Amino acid sequence: MKNGQKINFSAEADEAVRLFLLLFISVYWVTARKDHPKFKRKADDLFFEHTLSLAEALCSFQFILTHLDGRQLLIKSQPGEVVKPDQFKAINDEGMPQYQRPFMKGKLYIHFSVDFQEFFSPDQCKALEAVLPSRPSSLLTDRELDECEETTLHDVNIEEEMRRQQARAQEAYDEDDDDMHGGAQRVQCAQQ
Repeated sequence: MKNGQKINFSAEADEAVRLFLLLFISVYWVTARKDHPKFKRKADDLFFEHTLSLAEALCSFQFILTHLDGRQLLIKSQPGEVVKPDQFKAINDEGMPQYQRPFMKGKLYIHFSVDFQEFFSPDQCKALEAVLPSRPSSLLTDRELDECEETTLHDVNIEEEMRRQQARAQEAYDEDDDDMHGGAQRVQCAQQ
């Protein structure tokens, strides 16, 4: 059922009331959806979030997903398949059943995030370089290096940066607005 869906049970009211009033009274039921801690619903589809380790994302994974009806589903990748961060995979007919069509179901979408390590030791880097495809040639000549300015990358919270930037733009807009209304008076050109 969808959230807020109204179901009419025609002539299903209490028998005593029906005999007394000589009316057929209907009962209406309005559904209310309760959020689930792991599954999110959109129409007939279900969405599930799952985090993989870097090794699982690169070298295959398997895990058991307990579905809403209690069934245990084995979720696994194909050998050699790489799962990228923010990638979605779908399982047909494991979503919600359609109203009045219980054998027609939506999809179950699994949204994968990948838990990257923060740091690798030099030995781990060498081991990874030995098994991963080679890097593109990034060796720079001494001349190229001499002509460049060296920079430093730092971590950033992009949502916070965007909020700060929006606040600065709003302040600048407000200052311009104050200058227009409270500052200098407008002077009109005189006609000759």
